[in-house]
Formats: sequence, C-alpha cells, structure tokens
Amino acid sequence: MAAVLPDTIDATRCPLCGEQNRCAMEVARETGEPQAPCWCMAADFGNAPLAAVPQEKRGKACICARCAAGTPVES
Repeated sequence: MAAVLPDTIDATRCPLCGEQNRCAMEVARETGEPQAPCWCMAADFGNAPLAAVPQEKRGKACICARCAAGTPVES
C-alpha cells in the first residue's frame, strides 16, 4: 500500500482564492533577501472572511489583498 502524502500548503498563494498573495514576509523567508514592509502591514482586514480560511491552512498562508478587502472573486 502506497503512503498518502498530505497536501502541501503553498505559502505564496491565498488559502481562500488560490491567487498569489504577494506576501513580502514569505518572499524574505524564501530568498533570505530583506523586503520592504508587506502590504498587509497597512491593510484593513475588517471585511476579510477569515472564518472561511480552511482550518488546515490557518496561520500557514496569507490571504491576498482582494480577499482581505472582502472583495469576491469574479467568475
């Protein structure tokens, strides 16, 4: 029987919509290069649907600016 590997979490993608989150802190961690402060440091998360972030992705990947603003993904 083959082992089932857990889904990996891509910290560069929003856990709500899957788009790139452009997290400067993640870029700094991956590259070792200092980055300017992340957009999220000045963002208002008051409309963010944080409760919709899957439990297994909480604290592991940043949401994107669109999701932080509570703007729905257009189809």
